[in-house]
Amino acid sequence: MSTPDYFPPRAPRAMSVTDALARGIGADAGPVARPRTASAPDSWPWRRAALLASVAASWITIAALESQDPIPATWAALLLVIAPVPLALVAAFAPAPIARLAAPLAVVVLVAGIIGQVTHTGLFFLPALAAMAVAALRLWREQA
Repeated sequence: MSTPDYFPPRAPRAMSVTDALARGIGADAGPVARPRTASAPDSWPWRRAALLASVAASWITIAALESQDPIPATWAALLLVIAPVPLALVAAFAPAPIARLAAPLAVVVLVAGIIGQVTHTGLFFLPALAAMAVAALRLWREQA
């Protein structure tokens, strides 16, 4: 005997929802309760973009510090390596009152770091700065 003899092919049973309800299938289940989903705030895509851009720019700065021809380890370079990612994490995932404080602080840190590293890797943080500035504005607008 072969395998198809043991397991005969199944015939598809097409049944619509109205047929199932007419036959009483699933009628005792009652109405389907759909879970309420909370919509994401307007600022969420901008906060996420700022986080991803900050991570990418920090990796570039770390690579520049560790390269064959390293950039000087100045306060601005170290600030751009250390500070933007944790601040963007807090702005992205913390509750709204805390994120409202972290987002402008991240903007200030990014501006200071970009000014200090404008000739080296500071310009890589411009997308993160733009996204964080928009996220901060939208966070403050959500409060009202």
